[in-house]
Amino acid sequence: MKQHRDLLIEALHKERNPEKAKFFPRFFKTGPGQYGEGDQFLGVTVPKQRKIAKTFADKLSLEDLGALLQSPLHEVRFTTLLILILKYQTKKIEEDQKEKIVNFYLKNTKYINNWDLVDVSADKILGEYYFDKDKDKILNLRNSKDLWENRIAVLSSFYWLRKGQFDETIQLCESFLNHPHDLIHKATGWMLREIGKRDIRVLKNFLNSHATVMPRTMLRYAIEKLPPSERRKWLDKK
Repeated sequence: MKQHRDLLIEALHKERNPEKAKFFPRFFKTGPGQYGEGDQFLGVTVPKQRKIAKTFADKLSLEDLGALLQSPLHEVRFTTLLILILKYQTKKIEEDQKEKIVNFYLKNTKYINNWDLVDVSADKILGEYYFDKDKDKILNLRNSKDLWENRIAVLSSFYWLRKGQFDETIQLCESFLNHPHDLIHKATGWMLREIGKRDIRVLKNFLNSHATVMPRTMLRYAIEKLPPSERRKWLDKK
């Protein structure tokens, strides 16, 4: 009898789309030297992956998910993370089970290795778990030499800022002012923009302190929702 994880992979293969499978490697930058180098795609859309994740969420253990997360197929890893989120968010989960999922996530960050994998999961698992706890374990990921762990730290803070806690996000954005990668500039700029939606004073204080040295991508993302004349003012400071 086939294991459920084999059946999950089969279900994803049945939904493969050759046209999207050709497009996704370009979209997710999988060429030599690019951030997603070597990643492989079936071309399965996210809505179909969500449906498959719901089908298998109660049938797979963390051990199963650990094996699936090591797949070279992007959609297998993405669907695995969707299942992990569903397990974490179930109403009947106990705190010790949440902790196990969090530890599993942190142990497997090397497989959470593209921006969509990070963005779909970090705030929902790490962000939620550490909201009312010591956040140093997540904040310390800013010191990692791994691009994806850096982004995991930033995106985890998305949960906190939605709850009105901005300090950690500001700390991370300051830490990454000199980060070499555009994907971190985009992530930090995005989080600053989200802060601005909730408290424009906090965003403007950050801009007053750092606009002249911020990476241009970070600045553009941060000011995207400001009036055109004000965007121009900040861009002219560069």
